[in-house]
Amino acid sequence: MSQHVQGNKAILTDTTKCIGCRECVLACKQRNKLEQDKPRRWSLDDGLSARNWTSIVERPGGDYVRKQCRHCLEPACVSVCPVGALSKSETGAVIYDGDKCMGCRYCMMACPYGIPRYDWDLAVPYVRKCILCDDQVKQGGSPACTEACPTGATIFGTRDELIVEARRRIEADPDRYVNHIWGEDEVGGTSVMMISNIDLSFLSYGTKLDSTPLPARTKTAMGAVPAVFAGMAATMTGLHWIIKRRMENHGAVPTVEEEGDNGNGGDA
Repeated sequence: MSQHVQGNKAILTDTTKCIGCRECVLACKQRNKLEQDKPRRWSLDDGLSARNWTSIVERPGGDYVRKQCRHCLEPACVSVCPVGALSKSETGAVIYDGDKCMGCRYCMMACPYGIPRYDWDLAVPYVRKCILCDDQVKQGGSPACTEACPTGATIFGTRDELIVEARRRIEADPDRYVNHIWGEDEVGGTSVMMISNIDLSFLSYGTKLDSTPLPARTKTAMGAVPAVFAGMAATMTGLHWIIKRRMENHGAVPTVEEEGDNGNGGDA
């Protein structure tokens, strides 16, 4: 069942209005106090990283497309996280709690848009991604990217209102737009939607996404996670006991009796 409720906040990006200025990228970095990015071979394709939570991709033909977390209504990343580090806010944002994260990166594998990124520069790495400026939105503000956009290419509002606006634009100028709202229905719907003059299927790495929420597909697999953890714990405990016994039999580890004799300092 979709978690969308009336009044959920959302973003609508109209790629036909984007001029590639990257003001949204700068505003995001400033709002979230993100450090200067370090170029990585694996991030050069889309510009996203632990320190870049949004990016502008230039497509053949000179079209610009913004990439960021899509904030799915029923997020796969939330459903696969075994410790609850990712959760769905009442605003519609998918938010992250680094204090709970254990770095398993299941969320990275589950996301159909390839959004979460790992911060390899920290001694204790965390997963990083856009959180839709959740704290500011809860206080009545807007995401930094939408405030900074000089052309109105990306706007903020309730999801229902933005769907109406997207349909209005497409119907008013059908020669300008592909007749589709990306994010209205894919994987159960998202809180970051797009309209464009080009096909945006590449944002899901060419995988055709239907309206089925991904948690319905991952539930069975993730239901086995607690059992796997318990099994691994039992296995490691058993291995520890076997190794210790072998070492004791070979005199490498003192037995409890030997430790007691050493503590008494020899015969009285």
